[in-house]
Amino acid sequence: MRMSVILTYFIVCGATTVYAETLQSNNYKFDESVVGAGGLVDSSSSSYQGSSSTGDLVVGNTASGGYQIDTGSKTTPDPTLSFAINNSDVDFPDFTPTGTSVKSMTFSVLNYTSYGYAVQIFGNPPTNGAHTITPMLATDTSQIGQEQFGINLVANTLPSSIGANPDNGQFGFGAVETNYNTPNSYRYVAGETIASAPKSSGITVYTISYIVNVASITPGGKYTSDQTIIITGTY
Repeated sequence: MRMSVILTYFIVCGATTVYAETLQSNNYKFDESVVGAGGLVDSSSSSYQGSSSTGDLVVGNTASGGYQIDTGSKTTPDPTLSFAINNSDVDFPDFTPTGTSVKSMTFSVLNYTSYGYAVQIFGNPPTNGAHTITPMLATDTSQIGQEQFGINLVANTLPSSIGANPDNGQFGFGAVETNYNTPNSYRYVAGETIASAPKSSGITVYTISYIVNVASITPGGKYTSDQTIIITGTY
């Protein structure tokens, strides 16, 4: 028995139109959390400290329990949430009951002054006519010969070397949710949150790894699944 599947991804970016609050008092106002070039005096309170700098000598993020600041050149204070899909069509190799079929795709998320985001996944497991591959509703390992459809978002060594941990190398703070962050363990529950960032974040690159196992009695044919990823800004 041999089968194949093509998964197509659609990304929907959802975010309420909310503007970041401006730092101000009766005596001063900051359009953004930036102190201009050349100053020597710190601006401080019990939950905030901003040090002046000359030019963009320091670029990055500093945070505390009550406040965070992104250093660098002045940019718009409007919240921004963006994404990119690196490979939208995932064409599996032929299915077989004697081995696990695996595939992966990557996407990137960037959010600015939106104070974080959540990533959800929706869609049906691979389906051929009236037959649907059984989704892994509980986190588990790959079981050859038993129908399974599951994902995770970390680096794996079983059933093969596939996937990668989130890449936060560009000032990102994204992380994988608990049900999908265990190497070699997989799960698929439509509508669940699979990743998130707790605060304004640079670019995080995520890798979704897919596994499909079939049984000897699984009907042959072409299986398809449309996956929808929804990224929502949090405020």
